[in-house]
Amino acid sequence: MTQVRVLAGTRKGAFVLTSDANREKWEVSGPHFAGWEVYHLKGSPADPNRLYASQNSGWFGQLIQRSDDGGKTWQPAGNDFSYVGDPGTHLWYDDTPRPWEFKRIWHMEPSPDDPDTVYAGGEDAALFKSTDGGQTWRELTGLRLQNSRTDWQPGAGGLCLHTIILQGSRMFAAISAAGAFRSDDGGETWRPVNRGLRSGGIPDPDAEVGHCVHHVEAHPSRPDTLFMQKHWDVMRSDDGGLSWYEVSGNLPTDFGFPIAVHAHEAETVYVVPITSDSLHYPPEGRLRVYRSRTGGNEWEPLTNGLPQQDCYVNVYRDAMATDTLEECGVYFGTTGGQVYASADSGDSWMPIVRDLPAVLSVEVQVIR
Repeated sequence: MTQVRVLAGTRKGAFVLTSDANREKWEVSGPHFAGWEVYHLKGSPADPNRLYASQNSGWFGQLIQRSDDGGKTWQPAGNDFSYVGDPGTHLWYDDTPRPWEFKRIWHMEPSPDDPDTVYAGGEDAALFKSTDGGQTWRELTGLRLQNSRTDWQPGAGGLCLHTIILQGSRMFAAISAAGAFRSDDGGETWRPVNRGLRSGGIPDPDAEVGHCVHHVEAHPSRPDTLFMQKHWDVMRSDDGGLSWYEVSGNLPTDFGFPIAVHAHEAETVYVVPITSDSLHYPPEGRLRVYRSRTGGNEWEPLTNGLPQQDCYVNVYRDAMATDTLEECGVYFGTTGGQVYASADSGDSWMPIVRDLPAVLSVEVQVIR
């Protein structure tokens, strides 16, 4: 029997929400790691029982947790991130020109082919890889030591590596506020791919880095087409990130954090606009997901089942995802603790759980 598993990381623990293919009734498991911030919780595409969680607290530091039974039980994975030292310490990575500090892991990205291979994106701006299920890690230093590094600056959330896209030997990473980067050799060497991005305070239209990218997504069937939500502007690339153009179109505001792509329709994209970079809530207090079926520029508001007055929540960059069922499901979590689901590609919504701690991330698994 098909099972849908929604993985929610929150300010005070992780939650696993489970349903069947109808996606109408949900069982809630959690909180796992109660009281801890869980920045990201993600399952392995190669093994539905393997989950990874990034668990963090200001008191105990950074931990990576692993489950081999779909989230029923957990055990700490290896937490020695090269230069990091013991959990709870805040050490410089090394003596390179910029003082790099290890603070937390923002994003976990398991390999689509091997459940024991997983990548982790950190703050400050480092990319780590494990090939033994998270027991040991090595930094892919080619990114952090890339020539443009002296011009990277932290965004409001820190100098965080929050997006990792795996396409065989080609990889993409995004860092706030540095920009998007591409590797064609499995993460050993990297180059900035930000041509066409425009950012306030960077008057040079050819600025190589310094762009506050919020999230990047790609559809598996169209690896050269990337969609980006940045600090103002929704952007698109059709040449593997080598150039970008704006597709914000008729959105009420082009500021937001998440962006997601329909599982089967490579030109169908979802965003959640918020008012501005200083007002992190929906325009007019109306929670609306916007969908484009044309790959951008033409957007329609999706409101059925969402609060349309007095709603002042935010949706973070990793808090929106789609499933792979025939009628694609779309999911997102809010800072108000709601996780909303649509079983009809966004036409209608329902809260599958309320009153969680603020939701930091939402991921989805389909187990057949």
